[in-house]
Amino acid sequence: MSKNIKIAIHLNHGTDFYTDKWIEYCQNNNIDYKLVNCYSNNIIDDLKDCDALLWHWIHIEYKAKLIARELIMALNTINFPVYPDIKTCWFFDDKLGQKYLLESIKAPIVKSYIFLEKEEALEWIKSTTFPKVFKLRNGAGSHNVLLIKSQKEAKNYINKIFSSGFQAYYRSGVLKDKIWHFRRDKTLKSFLQISKGIARYLFPHKAYSMLAVEKNYLYAQDFIPNCDHDIRVFVIGDRAVTKKRIVRDNDFRASGSGKMSWDIGKEGKECVRVAFEITKKLQAQSLAFDFVKDKDGYKIVEISYTASPRGFPKSPGYWTKDLEWIETSLRVEYFIIEDLINSLDGVR
Repeated sequence: MSKNIKIAIHLNHGTDFYTDKWIEYCQNNNIDYKLVNCYSNNIIDDLKDCDALLWHWIHIEYKAKLIARELIMALNTINFPVYPDIKTCWFFDDKLGQKYLLESIKAPIVKSYIFLEKEEALEWIKSTTFPKVFKLRNGAGSHNVLLIKSQKEAKNYINKIFSSGFQAYYRSGVLKDKIWHFRRDKTLKSFLQISKGIARYLFPHKAYSMLAVEKNYLYAQDFIPNCDHDIRVFVIGDRAVTKKRIVRDNDFRASGSGKMSWDIGKEGKECVRVAFEITKKLQAQSLAFDFVKDKDGYKIVEISYTASPRGFPKSPGYWTKDLEWIETSLRVEYFIIEDLINSLDGVR
């Protein structure tokens, strides 16, 4: 690993971001690094003395939604190494883009539907079957996801999405999640989280209010019945970390449930193979997949370039691209920065 390099790292703090672990890695391995602000007017000049950029941006950052893809595309145009690069992240937090992308490469996906005209959406619900899963194009943790059980419910949803629309940040959904976690855990910590959820519901963070209202489209997926789990596969280069997430009680969603197992079973290994295959086909640096089990096998619900750092801090190991299991302690943040640094040898 070359150490005569300088890595730029966009400064974000908190457990939702990879930033602190990237800084820790540089410090532990004597890698020169520079903290930068990717929202700066002078960011291109600020990168001139650096060899690569690491920027972990997430779906609730309104400024990143405005500029992240554009800056990354500009850097890719001049062959400046960046994580994530544009092939890795252009579809991030955009389920509409993911539908077309995954269909184009014939990936095994849950059948989905997009309508950009209200009249077409209303005609479709007259002929389709229910229940269907209606989603906004963005969001994580199963927020902005509804199980629509009838044509009447679907019509009400369509009338709203094609008029006033929905807030991208689903405040009541976040509060309901905290109440659900308390009922599950019954701990003082989970109880205190409810008060935080109430405060955030009543006084939403300014950044959330800056997110655009979602409107003038309908995105839906087929409902997969009798599904008690999903499998999350996070591919980073030639490695993949995995877990099984258990569906919430009296619900159909697994994401955000907080109930999981590291044992994905023999059938889950096929999800790992498919995830490696698609990541290679898309030439992505990393990809996170959510698989659900249908009657004819596991299918992809959605993808992301990233997974929450809180999701895999204690993973007991990882899979190689040859589907060999390596048991070891790990940090997914380290895998990412190692791959980027290794890619620099002989490039700059």
